[in-house]
Amino acid sequence: MNRSTVKLSYLSAAVLFFLLTVHSTVAQENRPKSESTSESVVKSEEEWRGCLTPEEFRILREKGTEMAFTGKYNKHNEKGVYTCAGCGAELFSSETKYDSGSGWPSFWKPISDEKVDTETDNSLFMKRTEIICSRCGGHLGHMFEDGPRPTGLRYCVNSVSLGFEPQEVETVSKEKEDSK
Repeated sequence: MNRSTVKLSYLSAAVLFFLLTVHSTVAQENRPKSESTSESVVKSEEEWRGCLTPEEFRILREKGTEMAFTGKYNKHNEKGVYTCAGCGAELFSSETKYDSGSGWPSFWKPISDEKVDTETDNSLFMKRTEIICSRCGGHLGHMFEDGPRPTGLRYCVNSVSLGFEPQEVETVSKEKEDSK
């Protein structure tokens, strides 16, 4: 490689970094607020840094993405509810989770349309639909129109953006069973 090629590579990397940084900053400022302001979680970026891990902050607040096939919920099959890692809002049910083969947890619909906002994302030279927690504005992932019926949608979510609350299993005590 000659010197001009190396300089061009560094310049290209610097321009890409600048564009991603500007996009993240502008997107944060233009993020839609939930219509239900009484339930909204509003914190400064400093407050978010204080309550999220560095990886959660990178994904939820800076619109990052975890590597495919590395997230703890990609192959997770337990029954329950997936929540926002930022604010705890209930977002997706295990009943709508499926294996899309994409490497990220995928759902064909949220618990309710009011739980997840969408916004056009033109970053990385492509047009996508970003999904955002309606309560705190945290970046969850992206929605695509290649999912299963009945919606035809795929909510492709970063595991880092999620928490999980297992479904409580009702057990019948031996005494109740014996009394029948």
